[in-house]
Amino acid sequence: MVSRRNFVGGAAGMAVLSPGSVLAEAKAPQEGIDFRKLNKPIPVDATAGKVEVLEFFWYNCPHCSVFEPTLANWAKQLPKDVAFRRVPIAFQDSFVPQQRLYYALDEMGLLEKLHAKIFVAIHGEKKNLSKGDAITDWVVKQGVDKAKFLAQFDSFLIATKASRATQLQTAYQVEGVPSMGVAGQFYTDGELAKSLDRVLQVVEYLTEEVRRAH
Repeated sequence: MVSRRNFVGGAAGMAVLSPGSVLAEAKAPQEGIDFRKLNKPIPVDATAGKVEVLEFFWYNCPHCSVFEPTLANWAKQLPKDVAFRRVPIAFQDSFVPQQRLYYALDEMGLLEKLHAKIFVAIHGEKKNLSKGDAITDWVVKQGVDKAKFLAQFDSFLIATKASRATQLQTAYQVEGVPSMGVAGQFYTDGELAKSLDRVLQVVEYLTEEVRRAH
C-alpha cells in the first residue's frame, strides 16, 4: 500500500502488504480493526437500490498495479445491485494529470482498452507518465487522436471530475492506496484488512451489511 503519509506527512518508507498474504485466523471483519465506519455518511452517485463500491487508486502505485488484475476479475462477477467504480486519487498536485488521464479516457470510452495498459507502461516498461506531455505522447501511440484526447484532458468537465475525486478521497479519509469505500459509510485498505486479497472479503462483508440495513 502506498501511504498518504509519504506525501503529506514526510514519513519515510511506505506500508507494503502482499496481495497474497493470508490471515492466521479467519473471522468476521470488525469495525475499527478491519474497516472504519465514517463519522459522517457521504452522498453516493449510485441509483437507489444499489450499493456503491469505490476503489481509490494511483497509476504510479506499484501495489495498485499488482492489485488491478484481481480487482478487475472480482468486479466482473459482482451482483447486479453493486455499483462499482474507480476513483483516481491526488495526495498532491502532481497527481492531477493522471486523474485527468483516467477521466479523459473514461469520457472517450477507452478505459476498458487502456486502463490496464497504463499500469503495464509505468511498472513494466518503466515509462514516466506523470506529466501531461508524456501522458499525451503515450496515449497517441495507442492509436488515440491527439486533438480529441487533449480536448477532453484539458476540458472543464474533466477538471471537475478530478476535483470531485479529490473531494471523495478527503471525505473517505483515504490513508493509502489501493483502498476501498463502501456505500458512503465504510472505508478499508490493505493495512486495515491485513492483505489486499482480504480487502475484497471485507468489502463483500460490508456490502452485505448495507443490504441488510435496507
